[in-house]
Amino acid sequence: MNDELLYTPEEISQKLKITKNTVYEMVKRGDLEAHRLGKHLRISQSQFDNYLLKSKGSANQYQGTVFMEGDDQFVKIDDVNIHVHTDLTGAVKLSIRPEDIILSLEPFTSSARNIFKGQVVDLIDNADGVKVILDIGIPIMSLITRKSLENMKISKGCELYAVFKTMSITVYK
Repeated sequence: MNDELLYTPEEISQKLKITKNTVYEMVKRGDLEAHRLGKHLRISQSQFDNYLLKSKGSANQYQGTVFMEGDDQFVKIDDVNIHVHTDLTGAVKLSIRPEDIILSLEPFTSSARNIFKGQVVDLIDNADGVKVILDIGIPIMSLITRKSLENMKISKGCELYAVFKTMSITVYK
């Protein structure tokens, strides 16, 4: 926990504008992680941030380990190394919003440090557009418009590139 800020359930209830009992229920269900200190519960800033990320529906959440290679910083998730920018070390979680992932038919030169070739394994049509699930060694979801899906002729099994900036990645404990 280092010097991380700790909140009481009451403080979390005020932040979320819900009752204190709802916060206790969220902890009991496992929706919100908390530390038990004797009879008391405390929620760290990273636990609260993690809850907010999950509640926003971020589909691309992973656990990995931060490592350096030369001047580059990565998080290793299975066999995939994702460029990150963080002050954290060791075991971390990371999240990438599906809206922040660009899909391309070909690699291209850009400022994005993360470019992964993968295969489309699923397409999920919803009210916001189409969720494209790409296997890049780990499953990653991008949200695109139906028009983009049609124009790019994206279908299950086709190969695409997932492109996202280092700064679009949230790294937390």
